[in-house]
Amino acid sequence: MTDLSLERLCRRLGHSFDRPDLLELALTHRSHGSLNNERLEFLGDSILGFTIGAALFDRFPHGREGQLTRLRAQLVSGETLAQLARELELGDCLRLGEGEMKSGGYRRSSILADAVEALIGAIYLDAGLETARQRILAWFASRLDSLSLETAKDPKTRLQEWLQARQRPLPEYRVVDVAGAEHAQRFVVECRVKGLADPVRAEAGSRRAAEKAAADTAYRRLTGQD
Repeated sequence: MTDLSLERLCRRLGHSFDRPDLLELALTHRSHGSLNNERLEFLGDSILGFTIGAALFDRFPHGREGQLTRLRAQLVSGETLAQLARELELGDCLRLGEGEMKSGGYRRSSILADAVEALIGAIYLDAGLETARQRILAWFASRLDSLSLETAKDPKTRLQEWLQARQRPLPEYRVVDVAGAEHAQRFVVECRVKGLADPVRAEAGSRRAAEKAAADTAYRRLTGQD
């Protein structure tokens, strides 16, 4: 990991660290040594949950507690954080142990998600809560803008209710492939829905997450949003 790669990462993050050691620590996985990002991850997780919760509270003044809770869970889920990490190209900057490096740990969703939370903790320690809050809101801006109280429903529930309202058969889900090592499996799920010419496929780190992703895509295609 070169100084240039860290400089580029800071530009993508929108934050230049006064304490570069915090940035390096945030990018250091526990496989690299005893001095790693786990404590920063703990701190960042708390700040992320609060910031997203407050943003949802302001955006949806008529949202019920259950709806806001589900929206927050969607935004701070491991899958969403891993997607964000890939957008920020964090994988290229991670400090991993030799074993994790060889097994492709820089692509693993759990490691990427943890690094995002650790970076939030690092930014907080480097520049304070307001700066960390601003960075989180900037990173999540497009995702926040795309939300509605309707999306607070679980994607599978939303698809099922839409089909039932039109007296159509319920969707069928099937796992078509499982790849990767046991501790880092990727599931490919197929969702068949009457009304779509072809089945929808989605991939995620768990069967449940893959089914949700497939259901979301199927719903958007059926309703003309995709």
